[in-house]
Amino acid sequence: MQQKVETYIQKHQLLTRNKPIIIGVSGGADSVVLLHILLSLGYDCIVAHCNFHLRMEESNRDEKFVRKLAIESKKTIHCIDFETIKYADKYGISIEMAARDLRYNWFYELLEKFNAQAIVVAHHADDNIETMLINLVRGTGLRGLKGIPNRNNKVVRPLLCCTRNEIEDYLILHNLEHVEDSTNAKVDYNRNKIRNEVLPLLSEINPSIRQTLYNTIQHIEGSLTIYQQAIDNIEKQVVHKSGGLVKMDINQILKQVEVPTVMYELLYPYHFNPSVIEQITEQLNAESGKVFYSDTHRLIKDRKQLIISTKDAFESNSYLLSQVDKMIEHPFSMVISRQFVDAGFIVSKLKNKIHVDAAKITFPMQIRKWEEGDSFYPFGMKQRKKISDFFINNKFSLIDKEQTWLLVSGNEIVWIVGHRMDNRYKVTVETKEVIVFNYKPI
Repeated sequence: MQQKVETYIQKHQLLTRNKPIIIGVSGGADSVVLLHILLSLGYDCIVAHCNFHLRMEESNRDEKFVRKLAIESKKTIHCIDFETIKYADKYGISIEMAARDLRYNWFYELLEKFNAQAIVVAHHADDNIETMLINLVRGTGLRGLKGIPNRNNKVVRPLLCCTRNEIEDYLILHNLEHVEDSTNAKVDYNRNKIRNEVLPLLSEINPSIRQTLYNTIQHIEGSLTIYQQAIDNIEKQVVHKSGGLVKMDINQILKQVEVPTVMYELLYPYHFNPSVIEQITEQLNAESGKVFYSDTHRLIKDRKQLIISTKDAFESNSYLLSQVDKMIEHPFSMVISRQFVDAGFIVSKLKNKIHVDAAKITFPMQIRKWEEGDSFYPFGMKQRKKISDFFINNKFSLIDKEQTWLLVSGNEIVWIVGHRMDNRYKVTVETKEVIVFNYKPI
């Protein structure tokens, strides 16, 4: 079994021997076997144990056992106590989810502290089968049927190639002690229902159901590799990222063979749920202007693109400029300076730099987003024009409008930043001093 695990590690490039690893050890059979195998294979293990204080004396018993195991293995151990129920109540999440958050947050702290290469946990093939069935019952795509990934960021799972029976046989062969979690036999959680009720029923139909499902996962994993290559190629045609925005070409999307599937794969990384993705797909040929939200992102249906941004990207709509001779960094980079007009003075003709007659503006000034009804006198013109009309005439998209800022003095617009200044603030023969606004797009 040791060689089986080593082969799996090397095949998937999960670990090396040149840096330590953080290994989560609960004291149960799976983590005890994992520790024994990795130590036998020569990996540098730092033992980490979480006491969640959920099972009365059992929790303290587990900690004592793991401490003893680490001492016998001559390995450093780090233990931590968590008020798991209090954490769950505070954040309104399940105890199971609270324990997971606390555990992995701490593991990542240890990872950074000891400059470790990975966090190693003891999920095995049976866990993978159970996860596959849970995902199937909840509803999932191809990726969910694959089950648990052997690598997820810095978390790796070298035992996914081993079954529970193999782990139990290894315990006996090497005479390894471990502790039992009394809640494993209960059916309070979905996973335990699958393990203790559903799989035994399925085994009556197919006595080799676990091996059958394990083989199916391997087939799905191989298929998913090919599938992902196709999605990656489509993404190169469809997706363009710039300035913190993700833009997806609608015409390219509509050329794909299976548009709903492509949409799901393109949008699920931004946490849009399946029902919202379906709504977005239905709007691909509709008029622009529709907005959709996930927990973390916002999507705008523009004329030719789907434009995705983080939800907090447009939270602030106004900033004050209190003085000259200053550089600002939010909401964009801009240098503000003072300059006297002399014989050699030349007015800027650059798009992102303007000279404003200092006598015609007052500080503090304001940088803000445009509002309905805003208007100005475009440079070179004597008639007032609505900002909304300026946007239309210059073919601004919805996202262009949202990303456009106005420089305001009092209640009057001085500059549509980066586009057009107001004619009333231009430099004339009577100008003695100018304020220079030098805008640098991020």
